[in-house]
Amino acid sequence: MKMKIFEVSSTDFLEDKRLINNALSDMASQFRMQNDFTFGEPVSRFGWTFFKLWIKPHLQDAIIQKFNDMIRKSKGANPDEKFTSFMSDYFQSKGCKTKIKMIEV
Repeated sequence: MKMKIFEVSSTDFLEDKRLINNALSDMASQFRMQNDFTFGEPVSRFGWTFFKLWIKPHLQDAIIQKFNDMIRKSKGANPDEKFTSFMSDYFQSKGCKTKIKMIEV
């Protein structure tokens, strides 16, 4: 499996990055993993900040295995869209006010 790359859009970059970092760290610790995700440099335009988020394949696999039923029920026409929708919902449940889209697979 290749690393998935997401573009995250935020109007409160520092807070949303902190919340995403905490959410992914908590999730990774459930699988006895750490540092299996990386943030890109932020770019600000029109009141929004955009940054890339890389989730490494080992963490992706663990998330898919643990949350497979929820991912399958998420919005999307294919598995990548469903995974993206699930991650977006997960981040929002942790207080993030972000938009997320997969830009590379």
